[in-house]
Amino acid sequence: MRSAKTRNYLAAMDIQVWESRMPRRVDSSPAGRAVDQAQRGNVNAVWDRLAETVASCTRCELAQTRTRTVFGTGDRKATWMFVGEAPGAEEDRRGLPFVGRAGRLLDAMLSAMGMQREDVYIANVLKCRPPNNRDPLGVEVGSCEPYLHQQVELVEPRIIIALGRFAAQSLLRTTQSIGKLRGQVFPYRETGIPLLVTYHPAYLLRNPLDKRKAWEDLCRAKTLLEAS
Repeated sequence: MRSAKTRNYLAAMDIQVWESRMPRRVDSSPAGRAVDQAQRGNVNAVWDRLAETVASCTRCELAQTRTRTVFGTGDRKATWMFVGEAPGAEEDRRGLPFVGRAGRLLDAMLSAMGMQREDVYIANVLKCRPPNNRDPLGVEVGSCEPYLHQQVELVEPRIIIALGRFAAQSLLRTTQSIGKLRGQVFPYRETGIPLLVTYHPAYLLRNPLDKRKAWEDLCRAKTLLEAS
């Protein structure tokens, strides 16, 4: 449920909101539960191996400067998957994505949509922080991208939201500006999962007038889900 403060804010901004998430279909029979438990056990083992691989990764030089790897967090079978650029200083210290000021804004955006962090899956293109928060290098992206691709395969989200220019350009393999990428629906590689682009929360902290545009992007994603 949204807080009264969130509802008042959205109303004051004349922002149309939505309330519900589409429920999952669950086979509640004994046989269905047994199959579900077996499948979850196998998938969890794959998740655990992937997390261990990322934690010990030395594929690029970022392994020499990181404090901790930042794997990802949230519902491993989420409908929504959010992908950012790379960890910042606080994320590097805690080993979790989006836990600084930008993370608090992302949480507020999710709350305004009627969701919590635990309802979605959040990851970054890079699992290690670039020194001084510089832009990721091509060799770093090439080394780290396979981890993200496997996370997408495991989560099997119904929609992916690229947060910011770098995440969008990496996921879509393009050099187009975020202004040209917003407002469109792209298939995520061979999976066909719809991918939409919006602003990174850190950008929105610096440019609060664009928060409405980000909200419009999320509403567009919601509408796409409802129509599918």
